[in-house]
Amino acid sequence: MRWIQKTNTDLKTVAQLSKDLGVDKTIATLLFQRGVSTFEEARSFFRPNLSELHDPFLMKDMDMAVERILKAIKNEENILVYGDYDVDGTTSVSLVYSYLSTLHKNIATYIPDRYAEGYGISFQSIDFAAATGVTLIIALDCGIKALDKVRYATEKGIDYVICDHHRPGDTIPEAVAVLDPKRADCSYPYDELCGCGVGFKLIQAIGSTFGQGIDYFLPYLDLVATAIGADIVPVTGENRVLAYHGLKVINSHPRIGMKALIAQSKKENLTITDVVFGIAPRINAAGRIKSGNDAVQLLIEQDALKAQKFAEAIEINNVDRKELDKYITQEALDQIIENGEEEGYTTVVYDENWHKGVIGIVASRLIETYYRPTLVFTKSGDKLAASARSVTGFDVYDALEACSEFIEQFGGHKYAAGLTLSLAQYPKFKAKFEEVVKATIPEELRVRELKYDSVITLGEITPKFHRILKQLAPFGPGNMTPTFVAKDIRDTGWGKPVGGDKTHLKVNLEDPETKIAISGIGFGLATRFAGIKKGATFDVAFTVDENTWQGNTSIQLMLKDLKKEV
Repeated sequence: MRWIQKTNTDLKTVAQLSKDLGVDKTIATLLFQRGVSTFEEARSFFRPNLSELHDPFLMKDMDMAVERILKAIKNEENILVYGDYDVDGTTSVSLVYSYLSTLHKNIATYIPDRYAEGYGISFQSIDFAAATGVTLIIALDCGIKALDKVRYATEKGIDYVICDHHRPGDTIPEAVAVLDPKRADCSYPYDELCGCGVGFKLIQAIGSTFGQGIDYFLPYLDLVATAIGADIVPVTGENRVLAYHGLKVINSHPRIGMKALIAQSKKENLTITDVVFGIAPRINAAGRIKSGNDAVQLLIEQDALKAQKFAEAIEINNVDRKELDKYITQEALDQIIENGEEEGYTTVVYDENWHKGVIGIVASRLIETYYRPTLVFTKSGDKLAASARSVTGFDVYDALEACSEFIEQFGGHKYAAGLTLSLAQYPKFKAKFEEVVKATIPEELRVRELKYDSVITLGEITPKFHRILKQLAPFGPGNMTPTFVAKDIRDTGWGKPVGGDKTHLKVNLEDPETKIAISGIGFGLATRFAGIKKGATFDVAFTVDENTWQGNTSIQLMLKDLKKEV
């Protein structure tokens, strides 16, 4: 890894912040690096307030969206709430349906089939809407590029309100309203909302016309926080406020379906990380293996017993997803070796039998082995479909745009995207993608990057220090879990490989000068065991966590990387 220390520090401001807050300079530096430079900003950062949320009507087309939905309610029209099959899409649909069903009875949900319909708005869904008398579709987490689909719906007498957060194309669909803070002509103050976040602003705006204040919408924030974590949007600004309060709802009064998912994950006092790795994969598994509508049914369910049964069924999907993920990842790795493609600037693999529902996960797994922009293709009808994932700092969306002559459809953002193309174009696309990435990726981005906040001693890692660190949460892009480096550390001799396959490294780290020692665990770092024998010093990069064993809780370091092994 390339170790890079964050350098955006103003010593004078940090010193003043340290004094005003009564914290050490390491904590003050962490705050400054996160955009906090005054006591007032620190108070807002530590205690995000719902009053900081922006007026939803600042978003372009919000007034028209609210007007059209209220008209549909007044005229008792049939409304279809439509969304993508991933976590952001299914939580968006669950959120908007849950709220609108308190105002209107003629409302239904629709999640496209990943295999039969693909990503985004489908012609099949519009035909379904027309056949069932739907006159308004609210599309969530998709639609910003659905120009032809919206025109088709208009011809059938169906209006669209689009709520999306993906990057728009040159032309905006001719819908009644298009809510997307990334629109060039939208002046909404925060443009990093996820799809569920845009859906939340919509119901907030509708509710304001009935005199419903922000407190009324607190129960919906469990869904928003889940989507924020799963969709890897920045946990800054408005997202930080929504995630902070959403986690409180998850841990105190989650909706019945969410409570059933939490029971399956066997976690308590969930952090955003727990949501990302414990709750989100289960919601995603429904759409990957069977149907995303199963996740919606769970998240809108009002009966605890039914919710439990839904959650148990989704857990079976999640187990199946894990097995497929492991099997296909190994097949993809074998293919790379067989084709002699270990070297190069990209990974592009294809097998017609790979399960479409897990190719995005497989792409991420492949990056763990071959650190480079990656696409995993499979057969989807008479086309090939792919999930793209990127490495830190490289915009895979731009790279795909440079290959658009070979692509039939694509969408996404900087680090993740999806696309379809014909089998005949696959070899040409693969060659072009390699050519584009080779010409545009800076050499340093080809090596995994580890950014750390500051250098500290083991003696600074006290219970008080850890308590304050936890208050910096929720963590995510824009506010990552603080990473530190301790220099010239050694293992006391208790270090050993652990885990069922002995791939993890358990250590007891000691400062040779002060003799202060703290235990640590490094997942996947067992290969470093030979270099940390007693007496050999090294530098270690880590985050600070805690470990509970037999009822006792203690501070534990989560090792990220080691250097200077002897």
